[in-house]
Formats: sequence, structure tokens, C-alpha cells
Amino acid sequence: MNYDICHVSINILFYLCSKGCINRSPQPKPKPKITSARRLLLNTALEMLKVEKQDKEKEREQVISERGPLLKLSGLSVQELQHLCRDLHHKIDVIDEERYDTAFKVSKNDKEIQEMNQKIYEMKSKLKRPNLKRVKLYAEHMLSVLLANLKTVKKEEEKKRSLRKNIEAMSGMEGWKKLFDVGQ
Repeated sequence: MNYDICHVSINILFYLCSKGCINRSPQPKPKPKITSARRLLLNTALEMLKVEKQDKEKEREQVISERGPLLKLSGLSVQELQHLCRDLHHKIDVIDEERYDTAFKVSKNDKEIQEMNQKIYEMKSKLKRPNLKRVKLYAEHMLSVLLANLKTVKKEEEKKRSLRKNIEAMSGMEGWKKLFDVGQ
């Protein structure tokens, strides 16, 4: 019974909408997913791609016309056709060699690039800076550290002075005489 009421009410609504008795709110236009500036960029990019494709096709035709002009086979004897076939095979071999050489160079360069990228990645991973911890230093602690550093510096200076005195005492004939007497 509920189903019948819903079905009837929906039919009534459709009937009233079709007659114009009920005004449906107009559906808002969906916003375009691409802005006009992007659409303009895409259109210019498409035009540039078309022009580039046409240029490549012209270049291809030009290269084909330079490398191998159209063959005129009519009116040639069997020997001339055989000679022409040999020449064509020779040209094909030369081009295949060039293609193989360039493919080898490209693969070699790709491997070098890959190795260099790997080295760069390894270097970046090794050079990670550690997170430094914040250390609270109090005035007394800082003074004690500084005093300890000063004491070590003074000790090093005293060692240098004593070494200088020893060197000065050993210099000259008296120093050699002392060394000789100590040795006996």
C-alpha cells in the first residue's frame, strides 16, 4: 500500500512538472575541469605538435629522396638489374652498420648515465646530516669546559718550549759532546 502511494505521488509530480505547474530549479552548469588559460596552452601545444609532425614528415621525405632516388626498372636487362640489386644490398649493409654503431653508442651512453645517477644517489644518501640535539649549557658548565681547554693548551705550549730548550742545548759542539759522552 505504501508502494502504491509513493508510485502515485511520483507520477503526479512528473505530470505537474511536464505541464509547468511546478518550477524546477535550473541545474547549475558544471564548472569546466580545465581553465581557459590551460585550454589555450593545450591548444597551442597541439598546434605546435601538428607543425612538428609535418616538419618531421617533410624531413623524412627529403632524406629518402637524398639517400635513394626512385628506381627506374623499366627497360633494364637482367645483368643491369643484378648489378642494381648488388648496389642496393651494399647500401643496406652500410646503413645497417651505421644503425648498429649508433644503437651501440646510445646504449653505452644510457649505461653511463644510469651509473652516474646511481653514484649521485649513493653520494646523496651518504651525506645525510644527522639530526642535532639541542644541548642546554649553563654558565658554570661552559666556564669549566673553557678552563679545561685552556689547561690543555698551556700544557701543549710548555711541551713545545721544553722541546725548543732541548734542541737549543743540543745544538753546537757542546750538544754533540754530550751525545758522545752519553753513548759511552
